Amino acid sequence: MNRIPMTPAGYEALKEKIRQLKGVERPDVIRAIEEARAHGDITENAEFEAAKERQAFIESQIGELGHKIAYADVIDPSKVNTDRVMFGCTVVLENLTTEEEVRYQLVGPDESDINQGRISVSSPLGKAMIGKKVGEGIVVQAPGGQRHYELVDISAS
Repeated sequence: MNRIPMTPAGYEALKEKIRQLKGVERPDVIRAIEEARAHGDITENAEFEAAKERQAFIESQIGELGHKIAYADVIDPSKVNTDRVMFGCTVVLENLTTEEEVRYQLVGPDESDINQGRISVSSPLGKAMIGKKVGEGIVVQAPGGQRHYELVDISAS
């Protein structure tokens, strides 16, 4: 099975989410199921059906998060080599069409948040940057056509 790259902060966020699901949401839904059962006939009980669906969703999330935690490859961004673009590093790119500069940190898929300047290493732009050195060009196929960038800087985060 493939390892799932993530930062220490991303790993802790997954562990916290699974603690929340197991410690708060799972007990809450069990109580909701018990209350719905107490109302009598469960065959036509909408509250019971909704609680069972919620329980299935929570158990699915717990399983998915458990899988991600089990296969996590935690990489400390402060210790990455900055000779080439790799997971965890922060890059500055210049859009060669607009001459705008953008700054992104390459993170795991579960940590990506474009508004926070974090893009997934498995995104088209993330994949196109891996292994590049400062000064190299990067071409990404976007829905509106190709986008051309130059890698301006690489730093540890």
